[in-house]
Amino acid sequence: MKIFLIGIGGIAMGNLAYMLQKSGHEVSGSDTGIYPPMSDKLKEWNIPYFEGFKAENVKGQDLIIVGNAISRGNPEVEEMLNSGLNYLSMPAAISEFFLKGKKVIVVAGTHGKTTTTFLIHHILKENGIEPGLFVGGIRKDGFPGFELGNGSYFVIEGDEYDTAFFDKSSKFLHYRPTYAVLNALDFDHADIFPDISAIETMFKRLINLVPGNGKIFYWSGSGSLKKMIQNVKFTKVEGFEWNRKDSFLTWKKHELFWGDQKLNPVLFGDHNYRNIEVAIRVCSEILKNQNPSGYKQGIAKAIDSFSGVKRRQDILFQSSTAVVVEDFAHHPVAVRETIHAVKKRFQGHKIISLFEPRSATSHRNVFQKEYSYSFIGSDLTILTEIHNLKKVSKDIRLDVKKLVQKLLKNSKTIPVYAKDPQELLVKLEKMIPQFTGQKILILAMSNGSFGGIYPGLVELARKRV
Repeated sequence: MKIFLIGIGGIAMGNLAYMLQKSGHEVSGSDTGIYPPMSDKLKEWNIPYFEGFKAENVKGQDLIIVGNAISRGNPEVEEMLNSGLNYLSMPAAISEFFLKGKKVIVVAGTHGKTTTTFLIHHILKENGIEPGLFVGGIRKDGFPGFELGNGSYFVIEGDEYDTAFFDKSSKFLHYRPTYAVLNALDFDHADIFPDISAIETMFKRLINLVPGNGKIFYWSGSGSLKKMIQNVKFTKVEGFEWNRKDSFLTWKKHELFWGDQKLNPVLFGDHNYRNIEVAIRVCSEILKNQNPSGYKQGIAKAIDSFSGVKRRQDILFQSSTAVVVEDFAHHPVAVRETIHAVKKRFQGHKIISLFEPRSATSHRNVFQKEYSYSFIGSDLTILTEIHNLKKVSKDIRLDVKKLVQKLLKNSKTIPVYAKDPQELLVKLEKMIPQFTGQKILILAMSNGSFGGIYPGLVELARKRV
C-alpha cells in the first residue's frame, strides 16, 4: 500500500512512518521545516519526503495519514478531501495497522506516561514477552520510542490531546485498551480543554472501553480517578499507591523494597516510585501465570536495568560540589514533584531551579497561582519570560514578573526574573558565588530547548570543581 503522511517531521509521525515501512508499505510524506533528529532518521530509513505542502504530493496515494498539527487550508488536505482519498488520523492508523488482535496496555494520565510506558515495555521485553511499543520519547540508552514487537502485547502511551482537525476526541480513545493505566488526572492542555471536566469526560470514555477480561489500574491518590472508578461495573479495577500498607513498594532506611527484594532503580522521587509501583502491578498480572516462581525476580532485575528516559531527571554533570539536572517538567504539579525528588535524592545540596514557561498550558495564566507554590524546596529560583511572548494574547498570558513577586512568600525561595535564557545564564553566574563552600544542584525545567543553555550550565558547574 502507498501511504503518505502529512506532517511526517514530528517524532511520532516519523516513527509511525518507519513502522509502516517495516511492515511492507511504500511510505513517503511531507512537512514544513523538517529538522534533526527526524530529518536524519528519515534519510537513514530511506523514507522520501517533501519540504512544504503541495496538492500534487498526495495524488496516487492509497492512504493519507494526517498529523495532529495539520489543519484545513493545507493544500494536501484540500486535495485529499476534494479527491475522496482514504485518510486516517495518526492514532487511528496506529490502531488499524498495529493494535488489531493485540492485548494493548494504554498508559494514560497527566503525568508519568512516557516513563511508565517505557518501563512496562522494558520489563515485559526483558522477561520474554516481546511487546510492541509506541511512545513519545527516547530512552537514555538510545532505545527509540517504537517497536513492532513479535508478541501478543502492545504498550502505548495514551495521550489525552486531541486527534486531528476532523476528530477532536483524545488520541487514547483509538487504542483498543485491554489494560488501562491511569497515572494521574490534573488540568492540562488549556489550549484545547476549557476545564478539567472536559478532560474527565475523555477519561470516562477511555475507562468504558476496557473489556471485562481486561483491567484498569488507577492512582488512588487522585480524587477524580477514584470518583470515576466507582461507576465501573463490568471491568476489574485496581488502585495503586506506593509506600502504603497495601503497596508493593515500601521505603525502608532510605532504600526501596518490593517485599523483601531490594530495588536499585535509576528513577527517583515519589512520582517515579508510583510509576514503578504500577509497572510492577501490570507486569505481575501478565507474567505471574507464565513463571509463577520466578516472575518477581525477573521484574526486579528489569527495573534495576532500566536506563530511564531522556529529558527526565537527566544528570548532565555531577561532581563533588555541583550537579546539573535537566527535566521535562512544565506542569505546576510536575515542577513541584521534580524539585522534591532532587532535594530528597541529593540531600545537602542547595537547589537552584531554572524554569522556562513554554508549553501551551504553562505560558497561560490558568496556573498563575499554582506556580507560585510549585518551587517550595528550591533555594534560588530563576524564571524566564514565556517562550514566544508575542504569540500569546496578553489577556491569557502568564504574568512571569507577577509570579516572581509571589515566589518569596508562597514558595520560600529567592526569586529572580530573566527576560530570556541568555540573561538567565548571566544572572546565574553572578549569583552562584553566594553558595561558595556549599554543594549546589542546578535543575533546569522546560519542555523545549531552553534556549540551548545546557552547555553553559554544565560549564558553570564545572568551574566549581
